[in-house]
Amino acid sequence: MAHPKRRQGKARTGKRRSHDHAVAPTLAICPNCGAWHVYHTVCNECGYYRGKLAIEKEAAV
Repeated sequence: MAHPKRRQGKARTGKRRSHDHAVAPTLAICPNCGAWHVYHTVCNECGYYRGKLAIEKEAAV
C-alpha cells in the first residue's frame, strides 16, 4: 500500500478542506400559501407541490 513520504502541512490540509463546508438549503416561497419551504420539496404548511395537492394537511385549530 502507498504511504506518504513526508507529512502534509496544516496549510495544505486547510486548503484542501476549504470547500468541504456545509451549504444552507435553497428556500423558495410557496405560491399557494406564501410560506417558505425547501426547494423541490412539498410545502410543510399547506401540503402543495408544484401547484398540486401532494399531502393532505389538517386544518389549523
